[in-house]
Amino acid sequence: MTPPLPPAPDRTLQAVGARRKKAEVPDATEIVRRLRRLNEGQERFVSLFDARSIAGERHLLSAWAHLGRARNREEVRLRDRSAEFLLYVAGDDQLPRALARVGVGPTTEAFVVVAERPRELPPTLEALGLEEDPRVYPRAPDAATLERLGIGPAEREVVPAAAWEGLVLERVAFVDLVPAHGAGSGPKKS
Repeated sequence: MTPPLPPAPDRTLQAVGARRKKAEVPDATEIVRRLRRLNEGQERFVSLFDARSIAGERHLLSAWAHLGRARNREEVRLRDRSAEFLLYVAGDDQLPRALARVGVGPTTEAFVVVAERPRELPPTLEALGLEEDPRVYPRAPDAATLERLGIGPAEREVVPAAAWEGLVLERVAFVDLVPAHGAGSGPKKS
């Protein structure tokens, strides 16, 4: 049995589904530009994903927990925490492949915006030119979501669809099994 998630108000990480306020405006390049500005010089990050690649709340919370544990062990993969978070969400240790799996691109119509508290989601959405859409997140993984995450038919066929979330969580955990290039070279604890 899967343990219950902590209540949303108690979580440090928050996420919401979103869409553009106006079709195709801003375009993906502008949204990413705005995202970079939001993260500039900030301790708490904002991340943005193609909603088609996100397999529900546990997917994001597991990726965030793995990121935190790796950082605590000083196994830093990338200087930018939001980019490193993206690796875990994608279940891939290579940034270009991770971006291709879960990143925002020209075909992205629905988004998942993730922000660490104390950032507030409404002004974050506004800054990105997006509006909340609870229909796109959270949702259970389907075959298309798993395919985007690199989980093919052979892997899906060995478990019932009700257990597909577990395949995603395994993929997230896989990133920890690949040694970080900078393992042990991260910031020292005081």
